[in-house]
Amino acid sequence: MAFTDLLDALGGVGRFQLLYTALLLLPCGLLACHNFLQNFTAAVPSHHCRGPANFTTAATNDSGAWLRATVPLDQVGAPEPCQRFTEPQWGLLNPNTSVHGAATEGCQDGWVYDHSVFPATIVTEWDLVCEARTLRDLAQSIYMAGVLVGAAVFGSLADRLGRKGPLIWSYLQLAVTGAAAAYFSSFSAYCAFRFLTGMTFSGIILNSLSLVVEWMPTRGRTVAGVLLGYSFTCGQVVLATMAYLIRPWRWLQFAVSAPFLIFFLYSWWLPESPRWLLLHGRSQIAVQNLGKVAAINGRKDEGERLTKEVVSSYIQSEFASGRTSNTVLDLFRTPAIRKVTCCLVVVWFSNSVAYYGLAMDLQKFGLNIYLVQVLFGVIDIPAMLVATTTMIYVGRRVTVASFLILAGSMVIINMFVPEGIILEKGGGSIKRSRGEAGRAKGGPALKDVEEKSEEISLHQMGAFALKETI
Repeated sequence: MAFTDLLDALGGVGRFQLLYTALLLLPCGLLACHNFLQNFTAAVPSHHCRGPANFTTAATNDSGAWLRATVPLDQVGAPEPCQRFTEPQWGLLNPNTSVHGAATEGCQDGWVYDHSVFPATIVTEWDLVCEARTLRDLAQSIYMAGVLVGAAVFGSLADRLGRKGPLIWSYLQLAVTGAAAAYFSSFSAYCAFRFLTGMTFSGIILNSLSLVVEWMPTRGRTVAGVLLGYSFTCGQVVLATMAYLIRPWRWLQFAVSAPFLIFFLYSWWLPESPRWLLLHGRSQIAVQNLGKVAAINGRKDEGERLTKEVVSSYIQSEFASGRTSNTVLDLFRTPAIRKVTCCLVVVWFSNSVAYYGLAMDLQKFGLNIYLVQVLFGVIDIPAMLVATTTMIYVGRRVTVASFLILAGSMVIINMFVPEGIILEKGGGSIKRSRGEAGRAKGGPALKDVEEKSEEISLHQMGAFALKETI
């Protein structure tokens, strides 16, 4: 008898499973806000050099005449963002006059920013433009490095300490470090707290997925996996809405972090994975938790008949075949597993390069950034529906291959779209990236969802960590 048979006997996909899944997927949705948060907190508004402070007319820095005389124009007629004339060129105030070869210099006195759309971002606060523009991308890379480290740390802790403990800690760590990133006025401190925030991404996703799967009967696992993907999709729409309503970056950073304190408080109610408890000799706690679940699902009588011996009998096959511990080396132990692992590395890497390369710099689309963020979320809905349907009726291998071919084709086609066609190019890019995202979520991830606990352990230490290596 399999452990899922016991879950079926205690109500299957009952009230407990529905409530439990909802409580775990809600934080996963808000994680998307942190993943793509720098699209708004690190947005780059229009800017140009501030005029020299030693000129008596510097008080007119923002006037059109002063700007025309002190800042050269670029190829499209906009003020150069990183250059100014060493001396004001008053002759340029005459519309029929042009100046060639005038000496220029960098923005030694700082920049003037357009605050009409973004009142304050980390770019305007710490002047992350021109020579310092790479620091903006560095901050995002540090966050993703935290995701990678968190996958290894929290994946290992989940196998040793259980799923619930690391999940609770991840909620608290995200709430604290996310709020701290909004509070401190140092760029280095901001990056440090973003790194710690990134670590919690893995801790929450890995342990939430494990808990949902290990409390869910087999017939509900695929749907639960799809809902996990949709929660992430909804999170992107929520981010766009919150960013539109809350423009200052510090308040937006705080707004997407504070709810995790609520998740931290109610997560104490969530029961630990019964499979993990049984595999680690804590059968009495497992019996108590299963009894409570049976009562919530309206199967109180079945719950009262449970004993340690009865419950253990449902997991004997896993006792017999389970290893005492798993390491990342298990992903390369046999030729078959080794081949699958290498294929997944390539699939996740290509998916992440294309998807995150687009999704984390939406300003390059040249469209309304709030609308583009919503589109990135909404277009995931049909993509995941198609992926889920083809997985059920066609198979995972064909689904993965088809979406990879589609994604690659869109990448190649996009290379030949003229730059001037902004709308079409942006739409094609979104479709391309979303095709890859739907393929990745619909393929390997949902396949892992349907496996047993020991394979989820390897999934934690392998597939998700590999996904975030870039």
